[in-house]
Amino acid sequence: MRGPLAPDDPRRIGGYRLLARLGEGGRGVVYLARSPEGEPVAVRLRRGGAAGGRRALGRFRAEAEAALEVTGRHIARVLDAGVAGDRPYIVSEYVEGPTLQRVVEEEGPLPDERLRAVALRTAAGLAAVHRAGAVHRGFTPSEVVLGPDGAKVVGFGAARLAEAAGTAAGPVGAPAYLAPEQIEDEPVGPPADVFAWGAAMVFAATGRPPFGTGPSAAVMRRVTSRRPDLGGMDGPLRDLALRCLDKNPAARPTARQLVRALREGRAPAPKPRPRRIPAYRWRMMVALAVVMAVGFVLGLLW
Repeated sequence: MRGPLAPDDPRRIGGYRLLARLGEGGRGVVYLARSPEGEPVAVRLRRGGAAGGRRALGRFRAEAEAALEVTGRHIARVLDAGVAGDRPYIVSEYVEGPTLQRVVEEEGPLPDERLRAVALRTAAGLAAVHRAGAVHRGFTPSEVVLGPDGAKVVGFGAARLAEAAGTAAGPVGAPAYLAPEQIEDEPVGPPADVFAWGAAMVFAATGRPPFGTGPSAAVMRRVTSRRPDLGGMDGPLRDLALRCLDKNPAARPTARQLVRALREGRAPAPKPRPRRIPAYRWRMMVALAVVMAVGFVLGLLW
């Protein structure tokens, strides 16, 4: 929702003149701005913090160059990136319209036909990101804008560039849409975006994320240890969402497979169940074994 600039907001960032606020989150503010050529753009200014020196700045520039190469009809392109003081900013294509988060909160779950269209377009947007060898890392219903030409994924590059600049602290993204491997600080790749997509589609279909709401720690604990609650969601999209929400990244479909399945109206063939147990599950199993062993020894001593 567009609002006026706050008194302490900058009036210019780089060569971009700020016009209004589009939104604010825990990691920064999104502004509507005008480019030097007079075009409307979205500028995401991250929270302040030490940039981490030359190494972090080099990573930021490398990630920015990679983000600039990503193109697709269903994703807002990254146009520019830089650092204002110690705060990184990302400039992207401006998409007029409400977010999926706002529409569901104000109007309720999406009707089936609209839900399928949003699912297909957002999956195609993530597929474009992955095709370029990149990862969104912060996909949520707030990063989907329902514009005049349909749903479009926005916010690409924001999470990755902030991490590269040394400003990210902890998992990047809303807790309800973080994949288990993000929470457990495991390697993060395209399957994390697929997990977030599945959670977002459950929200769009039911009005509630699959692991509930509440304090961040409680939500993240449910993400890593409980089965998702898909509510009254049904049909092929339910099966797809459930596959996407698998705790094991290797068992999830790819974004490209999601696009094909949505176009054909059927779920892709399930992947062979990986035998490797993820590291975070090993840690949970070891911790449980230690607790049981200590309890057994104390029982003997007693």
